[in-house]
Amino acid sequence: MSTRLDAQMAFLNEADKLKNVIRATTLCDGSRYENSGEHSWHIALYALVLAEHAPDGVDVSRVIKMLLLHDLVEIDAGDAPIFGDHDVAAMEADEAKAADRIFGLLPKDQNTELRTIWAEFEAAITPDAIFAKSLDRFQPPNQNLMSNGGSWTDYGVSYETIEARVGSKIDRGAPTLWAWLAPKIKAWFAR
Repeated sequence: MSTRLDAQMAFLNEADKLKNVIRATTLCDGSRYENSGEHSWHIALYALVLAEHAPDGVDVSRVIKMLLLHDLVEIDAGDAPIFGDHDVAAMEADEAKAADRIFGLLPKDQNTELRTIWAEFEAAITPDAIFAKSLDRFQPPNQNLMSNGGSWTDYGVSYETIEARVGSKIDRGAPTLWAWLAPKIKAWFAR
C-alpha cells in the first residue's frame, strides 16, 4: 500500500526530470543552454530579490510557489521557446494533460493545491500570477544581454518582436522592471 510519503517522493523524483528539459536561453556566460529546472530556480530567486518591484497586494511567497511549479509540465510537453513556432492551443492541451499526470502523483490535497496554483499562473489573471508571468519573461532577456544575444541571435529577432512578445508581458505586471530593461535591449540592438 502506498503511503503519503511514497506519493510525495514519486512526485519529487518525477520533478527531477525537469533538469533534462533544455531551453532556448543560454546561461549568462553563454557556455551552454539552461535547463528548465535551472530556469525555475532562477526566477524563484528573481521573485525573492525583486519583490519590492511587485505591485501592491502581491503575495511574493505565492509567486515563488508558482515559479517553482510553472514549468513542471515541460517534463511531458517540452519547452515552447517564446520566439519559436508552435501551435499554442495544442501546447496548452499538452500542458494541461501533463499537469494532470504530474500533479496527480501527489496525495489528493497536495495535488489539488499545487495543480490550482499552476492553473492560476497559466491563466495570469490574479495579481500574483501576473507578476509571476512578468518575472518568467524578465529573466531570459537579462540572460540574453549577458550572453551577447543568446536566443535573439539564434531566432533572428528584432527589438520590436521582443517588445511585443516579451516586453508587453513584463510591463503588465512589473512596469518598473520593463522600464529598466527596455533601454538595455534597445542599446544592444543599436550596437
